[in-house]
Amino acid sequence: MNVRTLWPLAAALVFASLAHSAIAEPLGEHPAVIVARTWSTRGIDPNTFIVQHPASTRWLAMSPTEKDKATQNGKPTIVLVHGAFAESSSWDAVVGELLALGYPVIAAANPLRGVKNDADYVASILTDIRGPIVLVGHSYGGNVITNAVNGNRNVKALVYVAAFAPDEGETAAELSGRYPGGSLAPTLAPPVALPGGGKDLYIQQDKFGAQFAADEASKYTKVMAATQRPIAEAALNEPSGVPAWKTTPSWFIYGDLDRNIPEAALAFMAKRAGSKETVVVKGASHLVMVSRPDAVVDLICRAATAE
Repeated sequence: MNVRTLWPLAAALVFASLAHSAIAEPLGEHPAVIVARTWSTRGIDPNTFIVQHPASTRWLAMSPTEKDKATQNGKPTIVLVHGAFAESSSWDAVVGELLALGYPVIAAANPLRGVKNDADYVASILTDIRGPIVLVGHSYGGNVITNAVNGNRNVKALVYVAAFAPDEGETAAELSGRYPGGSLAPTLAPPVALPGGGKDLYIQQDKFGAQFAADEASKYTKVMAATQRPIAEAALNEPSGVPAWKTTPSWFIYGDLDRNIPEAALAFMAKRAGSKETVVVKGASHLVMVSRPDAVVDLICRAATAE
């Protein structure tokens, strides 16, 4: 499989998204296309990512020795955990840059069902990784990484990307409402009742761009809106356990135009966690890793190389 095979795949994904979201205007360049070009120009074999991804049958079929060889390049494995109303592809631009720099990468599929449930899932991925790990969370993914370490000594750093960093007993809903400035609630669609009880939450598609990614072109925020994954309402109200940031060094990055988590709340959590470095990206939205991937990658690399 060579890099060129990504082009028809990326194109197919774009046109499928167009069909499902009924976008009449030209899409322009989708993030998947940009990543494909980045990989191509830097000579990255897409198998590098496929082998490292936990959902890959190739990765699951590898022996412990083969997994060791795949990750023994002297660099930690970067595990990326997306948040609510998103999915793993929200990390595409970051993944491409990290792979170009030689880092093994796993973009985990966060279940978005509940803090303990999701943290246990991510923890199961971490236990299968040999060598040091940098654990990165976006938005609600911050709740997950805060609870996923569970004494795993391989986790050397936490990076919070426009993310919650709760203390024990705190919830995402409480933290986002503690300071003024958040405007998520009015943009939510009517909850979807689940067969076993509980409700799923989505952002209304026509409000997604302005709320979630105001600094991104509307031509593909519409695609993100159509492909958003819901979060269980209960997950946003589930108390956190003992936070990993009390014992694991942390780094923070967020935009000053975040409309999901108020900037004051993000600043408070970073200071409380004793952040080694806090980067505030001027003009950036909640999806800072999509609009400003270079800044996010730079901070991840600094966390990865910190002594």
